[in-house]
Amino acid sequence: MRITVFRRLMAEEFGAGRAEVLAKDHVFSGLGGRTVEEALTAGVSAKEIWREVCVAFEVPPERR
Repeated sequence: MRITVFRRLMAEEFGAGRAEVLAKDHVFSGLGGRTVEEALTAGVSAKEIWREVCVAFEVPPERR
């Protein structure tokens, strides 16, 4: 998954503003205690990050 696709999915699911805040501020235990931005910088795949976001926020399977 490309990062641009990941960011689009985040914006569609949470709204552009909230998606940006979540990416910068929310720490995910499933990402090693990192935020989305930190995980991307560390080289974690966007697909893996999206999966973790979906689990953490209980995104319905049809929107994953």
